[in-house]
Amino acid sequence: MIHYHGTPISGAEKNQMALSGKHAFISFAASQHIELIAEICQSFAIDNGAYSAWTSGKHFDLDGFGFFLETWHRHPSFDWYILPDVIGGDHIKNEEIRSTWRKKVPDDIWAKGVPVWHLHEPIEVLRDMVNLGMLYNQFPRVAFGSGDFANVGTRKWWNRMAQAMEVCCDEQGRPKVKLHGLKMLDPAVFSHLPLASADSTNVARNCGIDKAWKGPYSPATTYGRALVMMERIEMHASASRWSNTSGINRNLELFG
Repeated sequence: MIHYHGTPISGAEKNQMALSGKHAFISFAASQHIELIAEICQSFAIDNGAYSAWTSGKHFDLDGFGFFLETWHRHPSFDWYILPDVIGGDHIKNEEIRSTWRKKVPDDIWAKGVPVWHLHEPIEVLRDMVNLGMLYNQFPRVAFGSGDFANVGTRKWWNRMAQAMEVCCDEQGRPKVKLHGLKMLDPAVFSHLPLASADSTNVARNCGIDKAWKGPYSPATTYGRALVMMERIEMHASASRWSNTSGINRNLELFG
């Protein structure tokens, strides 16, 4: 799987160099280092930044996001982006904003967009997304957003993800389309799911918290801590198929 590390890494601009050779997840709402990150990373994907706008009480700039993608979607390292969605909205509002977006952007930008299925939305919405990807290649990748299931990894969350996997995977547990886990770059989570990719801002947020790093052998710099954290995350792979091992600390299928 591809491990996308959220940006920017806290502290000085030089700390972004820890992402050299890695995969980055860049938010439209915090894209101040995108020129550097795009050049040093193997690849990068772009988050629409709607959640950041929502938490700060700001209006999501749909036109600005379109202009931003017009600038970056042809960069050789660019992978895909998250289609605009409505934070806290129902599936009807999210379908409406996707329809508005489809009319606003050219075909080549639309084709690189990844829809988000929020766990509180009807399972039929996810089934439609998967079918569009599998039968018509419209959505070859689908992202999972926790929505009302904000606490990733709880029993409630796993029960809902199990329902989702029944829709996304065939009878052998193989995903029908590529799956991305938003805020799911935790080995205890992604090692049980057949994700093609996942992201998290865990490294970016925590590598600069001095009190979290104690002892004589702890890295002294934010740059060094970021490298350690990314290495520990990337030692783990996602499951190759859904086998319903959620809640088990170790997915033994990863070890043959």
